[in-house]
Amino acid sequence: MTHCEFSEADEVTKVATIQLAISIRQPYVEQILQGVKKYEYRSTLTHIRGRVYLYAAKTPVDDSAEWRKAGSERGKLPTGVLVGSIVISGCKPWWRGGFRYKLEAPKRLRRYLEPNSQPTPKFFKPRV
Repeated sequence: MTHCEFSEADEVTKVATIQLAISIRQPYVEQILQGVKKYEYRSTLTHIRGRVYLYAAKTPVDDSAEWRKAGSERGKLPTGVLVGSIVISGCKPWWRGGFRYKLEAPKRLRRYLEPNSQPTPKFFKPRV
């Protein structure tokens, strides 16, 4: 799947219109941007729908199989920054427990953005 990218003009518009970010660890963020990972599993229900930023959490996952799925290795992908955006189109209970957020239309930012607010493990307002 090819990546959709924001143009610089789009980035200015998106900064003004995207209000929230979801914090996810690498390499899962990269898998989402590649269109490989279509769901995010969380313990809490969300009613949030629409486009949100993808924040690559500072601490990556230590699972070599997940890194291979992303076509990368630990330390090679950005962390601690906003790297793209995703549309959350649904949230349903998952049979294993918790909830499954449906992710669609990934877009990679041409340049990473540093949030001016404290990221949290769930959703936060990035104030970029």
